[in-house]
Amino acid sequence: MNDMESITMFRDSASGYLGAQDQRQRVRALEDAGGGFDRAVWLQLAELGWLSVLVPEADGGLGLGIAEVAAIAEEAGRHLLPEPLVDAGVQPLALLARLPPGDLRNELLSSIQSGATVAGLAWQESAGEVEAGLGMTSARMDGGCVALTGQKRFVRPGPGADGWIVCAVVEDGMGLFWVAAGAAGLSLACDAGVDGSAIATLGLDNAEAQLLAQGDDALAALHHANDLARIAQAAELLGIARRALELTRDYLTTRVQFGKPIGTFQALQHRLVDGLIQVELAAACLRDGLGTVNDGNLASVASRVKARCAQAATETTRMAIQLHGAIGTTNEYDVGLYFKRAMTLASRWGNAASHRRRWMSLTSSANRSEPVLSDVAHLHRREFPNDLVWETMPEAEFRAMVRELFAQHYPEHRRHLPYRQTWAESREWYMTLSRLGWLAPAWPREHGGMGLPADKLIAYIEETEAWGVARPPDQGLVMIGPILMRFGTEEQRQRFLPKVLSGEHVWTQGYSEPNAGSDLAAVRTEAVSDGDHFVVNGQKTWTTWGSDGTHMFMLVRTDKTVKKQAGISFLLVDLKTPGITVRPIRNIAAEHEFCEVFFDNVRVPRDNLVGELNQGWTVAKALLGFERLFTGSPKHSQHTLHQVEKLARQRGLFDDPAFVARFAELQLDTADLGAAYAGFAEIAKRGEPIPPSISMLKIWSTETYERLALLLIESAQDYGSMRDRALTDEIDMHVMAPLFNAMNAKLFAGSNEIQRNILAKVVLDLPS
Repeated sequence: MNDMESITMFRDSASGYLGAQDQRQRVRALEDAGGGFDRAVWLQLAELGWLSVLVPEADGGLGLGIAEVAAIAEEAGRHLLPEPLVDAGVQPLALLARLPPGDLRNELLSSIQSGATVAGLAWQESAGEVEAGLGMTSARMDGGCVALTGQKRFVRPGPGADGWIVCAVVEDGMGLFWVAAGAAGLSLACDAGVDGSAIATLGLDNAEAQLLAQGDDALAALHHANDLARIAQAAELLGIARRALELTRDYLTTRVQFGKPIGTFQALQHRLVDGLIQVELAAACLRDGLGTVNDGNLASVASRVKARCAQAATETTRMAIQLHGAIGTTNEYDVGLYFKRAMTLASRWGNAASHRRRWMSLTSSANRSEPVLSDVAHLHRREFPNDLVWETMPEAEFRAMVRELFAQHYPEHRRHLPYRQTWAESREWYMTLSRLGWLAPAWPREHGGMGLPADKLIAYIEETEAWGVARPPDQGLVMIGPILMRFGTEEQRQRFLPKVLSGEHVWTQGYSEPNAGSDLAAVRTEAVSDGDHFVVNGQKTWTTWGSDGTHMFMLVRTDKTVKKQAGISFLLVDLKTPGITVRPIRNIAAEHEFCEVFFDNVRVPRDNLVGELNQGWTVAKALLGFERLFTGSPKHSQHTLHQVEKLARQRGLFDDPAFVARFAELQLDTADLGAAYAGFAEIAKRGEPIPPSISMLKIWSTETYERLALLLIESAQDYGSMRDRALTDEIDMHVMAPLFNAMNAKLFAGSNEIQRNILAKVVLDLPS
């Protein structure tokens, strides 16, 4: 059985078992009884093997990993399982599995995974603790007798548990001790959690205990167990968020006000779409974390996924109550149960803000220096092969190769340019990449690309932005190339793709028209069939790099007698053809990035029709998917994040806790954008249609880009008002450029408001 089969098996098992009984009614019943859990149910969980997943086979367990645990935990969140699965079924077992064999350790490991013993882990002593430390609880050991003195807070499970693994200070550091329920000197005080569960405080007054382990290995095992439990907790939060979104979507389609379902109201649709974005980001973050976690990065992955999933669950469940209206605030409706569980888990073992700070400190992002030539000056690679086995190459080695390429071939004076480059400015670099075979990292090898897998593609983008490599006019690479691979004829691919790679053709897009911006189906530019040609008349506008382009891919109307989407075709046009006039448009940044293009009886060969006649809408939607994938790339946010980081170092902003908190949040927003992008990039690379949910990526990318641009301006203070590049002893950058670009990006490929409409209709299936 491979990993995916194992994960799917546990997910299906959990869904089937938990769905066979209404767990939400069990939550209500247990809450009315004062919290706690059902022993009979706990034994059933053990019989299903859920408590044995992380236990090595040598200790009678299944010897599997955190991904299987996360699959179970997500379903537990969806169904609101009241039993303390993560607290008693993941955390203590992960700890014990990490400890060296011993009589007490072996006995507890066997008894807990069988369900006979229900145990918790008691390590916190005050609110806000994220790292397990020495604390104030002390252990006095006299021969074979151990007595603990101190207090442990926020302990689960509380009432009904058979005992707890407690950490305490010993002479040479930290020790782990087993304290049985009912031990002399132990007292248990309970408070009610917002979700109805019991939150215990253990009072230890010379409490009887047994030594389990001590020293650095014991502390390391505790850290390890806490972080594995946080990843499982994050999965549970994701399940909560996803189910709250589903419940709210169902409610909006059935609740009628003013004579129509409230799901038809655009304001509510857009709120629900924002919830969808949070859920899908959390899913991408968790998937990326599970796919990359190892002992070396466990802590940073745990903090990253906890921060994202906690934010998704709390925001989505609060939104769910708002969209349910007053009924959502009653105990009668289930959505309130999801909200209360989300709030409980989000604050447990460190809230989102705490884990953003922890993640930042663990990854040392604030202290990372800008890549400089000296970083790779000692390396003298003469060749940069483009046909290596990228899948097996270590990421660090790949990143080093990319930096070497930039150091040797990218002009130093062109790093971190603040505006989009013209063809004349970027042609030399474009041709260098073409000569080296590194121009099309995402294209399949059979079409002249590098065929990079998603993780290496993300790394390539990150290194490109960190080095400050300017983006050339590349719509041939990111748009028309993939379209011809999917819809073009073999003759068209042979004719056009090599000339994209050689730089002979510079492509522009002919979609938007006056009064037909986001409403592309309203295009009026007409192409009339005339033998082996079409005769084109009309106008296109907002044509990026129109002054540089040699060719245009465009939508034209070829049938006026059918509904507007059905009468559109997709044409390729040589812009040197007689009858074409290009007029630049000056944007608010005083740049001539856009153009209007006029067509007056322009004759276009019929061989330039891509796809079938009058089927251009299908091609157009696919190209918009590629454009939204490109617009959804993390590269723009990564570039601006780098600028903010550079400015923060120049101005000492990392000494300001408020700035650090905002910076850490935007770092994680950008990292999780990269995880979401990688998922869609894999779909595109497999040649599969890009799904409508790509609109989610476009929204998050451009709005993250804008938030970073605004932070850059705010952090620059007075320099934020300068039109041009600021170059003084305090600052060296063009502060306003990212905001201008971000504002444009929110409109490209369909405005973000249109993207929310698409998601509401096509993905959430809300009523029109």
